[in-house]
Amino acid sequence: MTFSLTFTRCRALQKLTQRRCRLVSQTCCIGTASSHAAEEEKEHDEERPLQYDDLYPGHIPTTLFQKVLLSAGSAAMSLYDPTRDDMISTLGETTGHFALKKMKQKMLEDPIGRQIIEEEPEINTSTLSLDYLGSLPEDTFGKKYWNFLSKNGFSPDARLPVHFVDDPELKYVMLRYRQTHDLFHSVLGMPPHMLGEVAVKWVEAIQTGLPMCALGAFFGPLRLGPVNRQQYLSTYLPWAIRCGTNSKFLMAVYWEKHWEQNLTDLQNELNIEPAPVLNK
Repeated sequence: MTFSLTFTRCRALQKLTQRRCRLVSQTCCIGTASSHAAEEEKEHDEERPLQYDDLYPGHIPTTLFQKVLLSAGSAAMSLYDPTRDDMISTLGETTGHFALKKMKQKMLEDPIGRQIIEEEPEINTSTLSLDYLGSLPEDTFGKKYWNFLSKNGFSPDARLPVHFVDDPELKYVMLRYRQTHDLFHSVLGMPPHMLGEVAVKWVEAIQTGLPMCALGAFFGPLRLGPVNRQQYLSTYLPWAIRCGTNSKFLMAVYWEKHWEQNLTDLQNELNIEPAPVLNK
């Protein structure tokens, strides 16, 4: 079985990428306009991309000033409209340098994490078979992930590429985090509604230290209704903090090797506490 929404989501992915490129173009214009020697700056800017563009395909070189502008603008827009994946992605890339370095170091200190860094596996429809995942027994991690994608109309191809990280290995760490976000949802047993997203963001913030995750964890609850906010404070927040603190470093899990594993066994292996049941 294939997903009928894959093509639509790929088109949406293209549009989001185009919007991000327009955003950085506008930001670069602002940064250049502040120069005292516009023509000289233009010449330098024409030379600098040659130095950085070879880092990895799609890399967009930005100055510190431009990163600050992108961070501020994307943070404001992310809070205003949490559905703007392009703004959330931009915020993560422009503010995550030090967190990504720590994530990479933790992965290198773990044998499996080091293997992931060395092999750089990606999670998309060109590297995994959705039909195969859909054929697995219901109690497996792979089938749980397939159910998560199918029920919510998601595709592993919908994750935006990385543009603003100025290091190839850190770029991969960011991409890996981005591509495993839905796997975090699946193994934690959290649906992608606002309460579930906030809970997952707390786990991610504790484990990764990414400012983007912390922003979502702290400000996301403001969008919860009274009933969900009470459940969040009394049940989901303590659970998420325990999971983020006590579970294995999830970025050092080679998820692709666990598709056939029983979900409960995998949760026990990773020391993940079962998710609380949402009271409706």
